[in-house]
Amino acid sequence: MVPDLVRDCFRTALCCVCLSLPLATGVAWAQDTPLSAIEWLNQQPTVTLDMGLTPTETLPEFGVTIPEIAVSPLADKTLDAVGLLPSNVTGLPRSLWANSSGNRLSDLIEQQRPEMLPAMQALLYTLLLAEADAPRNEGRNNDVLLARIDKLVEMGALEQAAALIELAGAATPALFKRWFDVTLLLGHEDDACDALMKTPHLAPGYPARIFCTARSGDWRAAALTLDTAKALGLISEEMDALLLRFLDPELFEGEPMLVTAGPSTPLKFRLYEAIGEGQTSASLPRAYAHADLRDTAGWKAQLEAAERLTRTSALHENRLLGIYTERKPAASGMIWDRVAALQAFDAALTANDVSAVADTLPAARSAMRQVRLEVAFARLYGSELLTLPLQGTTARLARDVALLSSDYERAALAGPRDFLAGLALGNPPRTPTDPLHRAISDAFHGAGVPQELSAMLARGQLGEVILSAMARMAEGAAGDTRALTEALATLRAVGLEDTARRAALQVALLDTRG
Repeated sequence: MVPDLVRDCFRTALCCVCLSLPLATGVAWAQDTPLSAIEWLNQQPTVTLDMGLTPTETLPEFGVTIPEIAVSPLADKTLDAVGLLPSNVTGLPRSLWANSSGNRLSDLIEQQRPEMLPAMQALLYTLLLAEADAPRNEGRNNDVLLARIDKLVEMGALEQAAALIELAGAATPALFKRWFDVTLLLGHEDDACDALMKTPHLAPGYPARIFCTARSGDWRAAALTLDTAKALGLISEEMDALLLRFLDPELFEGEPMLVTAGPSTPLKFRLYEAIGEGQTSASLPRAYAHADLRDTAGWKAQLEAAERLTRTSALHENRLLGIYTERKPAASGMIWDRVAALQAFDAALTANDVSAVADTLPAARSAMRQVRLEVAFARLYGSELLTLPLQGTTARLARDVALLSSDYERAALAGPRDFLAGLALGNPPRTPTDPLHRAISDAFHGAGVPQELSAMLARGQLGEVILSAMARMAEGAAGDTRALTEALATLRAVGLEDTARRAALQVALLDTRG
């Protein structure tokens, strides 16, 4: 911490001025024959790849720009209906949330796990970004919108979270705080600071005001504000020391490095970076990994951050591939062996060298399995593998990789007519001997929707049913075969056939119990 003498010298140099700164659906039921898939899931949408748009439609802009800050009474309106994807894109009705309690929906959104099955991730992103009528009991707190934003941030989808806030307008303290944090993590803090200086009553605390006042160029006002906040006990010792060093780093040359005293926040993370004591993001929440994607970070840090974000589909797999193939690994072991394996396979496939592909595919697939990126690997290479004349076990492995891609039906026709092939075509064997396969098969051969969820469907609570089914799918992937059957049967009952098949294939092919 900063010695008291140094702090007192710094503050004595300022005028003793105290600033007054107030802070302020119709649903189709499951049959023995597969239901038609909803169009928005045909391409396994993710937030960074494909949202199910037709060629004539365009993706929403996810770049971070300064939202229009407007203040208006919220007593008679809610922002819970705000979304980036309209109903004609998602295929979901506008009544998705309308018949459910906002508190219940918020709880269900919060309960979703970030590193769920990729098929469930795609579905969750669509729900989080969907435009739909507001739920019942919405009040004036925008709880469902805030829960959606918080989940996007938790999954590392910062640009999507920022775009959702921008569309809603960061005109409430709760929304502005989230926008401020997201811009800090993306390195776009000037946008939020410019808006904060125009609407200071939205500031999420004194530290944010001091930081933005300094970035606006008024260092004297920032210093006086810090002195006042400290005198009034409105700022922690750690933040006080951080801001003192941020405002006058030369005064503290030779002083020992600060020690993080409490949980990290985006502002603290940014301040430590600004004073030359940047923290690694590896032990911090996933959203902080974006800082390590910048060119200023080392290649190893970029690789680890990219893998972490790709696991939640917050980063496009092509971006991951670009980082993997950026240069040759200069060491061996751990992540470097993984990079070398993928590079060798990618080079073999690019050269269309069938023999080399056969030699390098097993190691590359194993490397991706180590970091739970098999589906990202399949998205990159699955379709192309189906075009090669591979033989024997390598052909079977290539088929299994492709079953995790968007071409899973074509993959089913390219290999043995086994359980996986039947599942990919929507008609798995009725009585497989494996308990996991049996649980999956039951969902495709007459298993009904649980009574609790059937009652919710009868009340028109479609969004709540889908979120509940997703929670059961997580339990099923962890080994609860009854929950697995119920989740898959429910997804098929509401028309999400494509999602159900993808999820079932992923459970069957991936190690989902760890």
